[in-house]
Amino acid sequence: MATDLETTDSLGGDSKSRFPTAYTILFALIVVMAALTWFMPAGEYTQAMNEALGKDAPLPGTYHVVDPKPQGLIEVLLAPIAGFYDPSEYTANAIDVSLFVLVIGGFLGVVNATGAVNRGIERAIVGLKGREKWMIPVLMALFALGGTTYGMAEETLAFYPLLIPVMIAAGYDAVTAVAIIMLGAGVGVLGSTINPFSTAIASNAAGIPFTQGMALRFVILGLSWLATVLFVMRYAERVRKDPQRSVVADRKASNEAYFLKDRDVTRATGFTGRQKLILLVFAATFVVMIWGVSSQGWWMAEMSALFLGSSIVIGFIGWMGEKAMTTAFVDGARDLLGVALVIGLARGIVVIMDNGMITATILNYFEGKITGMSDIAYVNAMFGTEALLSFVVPSTSGLAVLSMPILAPLSDFAGVGRDLAVTAFQTAIGITNLIAPTYAVVVGGLAIGRVPYDKWLVFIWPLLLILVVLSCAAISIAALV
Repeated sequence: MATDLETTDSLGGDSKSRFPTAYTILFALIVVMAALTWFMPAGEYTQAMNEALGKDAPLPGTYHVVDPKPQGLIEVLLAPIAGFYDPSEYTANAIDVSLFVLVIGGFLGVVNATGAVNRGIERAIVGLKGREKWMIPVLMALFALGGTTYGMAEETLAFYPLLIPVMIAAGYDAVTAVAIIMLGAGVGVLGSTINPFSTAIASNAAGIPFTQGMALRFVILGLSWLATVLFVMRYAERVRKDPQRSVVADRKASNEAYFLKDRDVTRATGFTGRQKLILLVFAATFVVMIWGVSSQGWWMAEMSALFLGSSIVIGFIGWMGEKAMTTAFVDGARDLLGVALVIGLARGIVVIMDNGMITATILNYFEGKITGMSDIAYVNAMFGTEALLSFVVPSTSGLAVLSMPILAPLSDFAGVGRDLAVTAFQTAIGITNLIAPTYAVVVGGLAIGRVPYDKWLVFIWPLLLILVVLSCAAISIAALV
């Protein structure tokens, strides 16, 4: 892939646009959070071992004010670095995700250098002529399945460079491809059923079996998936008929040059035997990744090793030679360097808040606001509280451990089952994490797709409204039953 740096970039939009780049937005949020540590009281909850979670968790009613730790200029400048790793303890924060992104870039660089993907896209588009739109529900169902079962999130970053060229070549735009992946997996997480990182952890923290409330979550999953698929298909068809109706219409030429370089999608040229074998290894790599994450406990290190190993195998099959293969790998990693950097920058926001001791203070504020509410008011307030908190703590499992031991017991006083509190939690964070600029999956996916954040908001806001209304209606009805 090639970039046109004079007119566009993957993280900030058109160079003539007044909307700031993702780097500027995220760094500004770091500064804002640092400023809050000078005015907001610092506090923390007493932590105790939670046997169900197997780790320390905050105890409800134990919030107390501590000595303030205001974050100054040095801490602000250190925050993006600490977003990658903790410089005091040398433990990973987002460095593993960023490295994974770079290895994916190298892997795709090697694959693209063989020409196999070019030929595969040409063949697929010609074969699907007139039926391209049916790729959308099928692919979104697969991504939703990953989201609802094992919390598919960071793993989706590997699929963007694969799907975006296919959708652009089919007459759609980059937003359509990004939506298929991000919204597909996101809706699955919103309607989590057996997701261990959302439903299981939140239920354990709330002191209930994760199977409680399963029927309602299946209903929310099905309705949300249907609404999202119809929304994306409607948008995609509108763009196919009139490209100027795309929210990234101003990027049409540059995106086609970037994602469809050297690809003639009007005809299917022949495959060589090597290219067919390369595509087989290419597809098998993603299958193995999903298997490893869902059943073998793999995470970023193992997935990075898988893509590195596949790069070497494909380089040998393509008979590229050592110099050509390493050059292709480095060039591919360079294409996604900006994505890797922005992921660490997003994590720096959370670092500033935690170091400034204001995360627990924000949680305690919401705890006080929802105490003593009626059943319907409580579940909707719980939904809103978790939605706002997820901007601060975009990690599903992290927010579950932080908030559910505090907020779930409050449902007892409201006469609402704790399973409904868990459902309100997971739907709220699922919706927020479709737009949260602090969430690596959002900023990373948009960066790979060269979709400016403001354009993503323009595209998604009607769907967000639909999902919020649907979710709140579902939990409100459940509270009355």
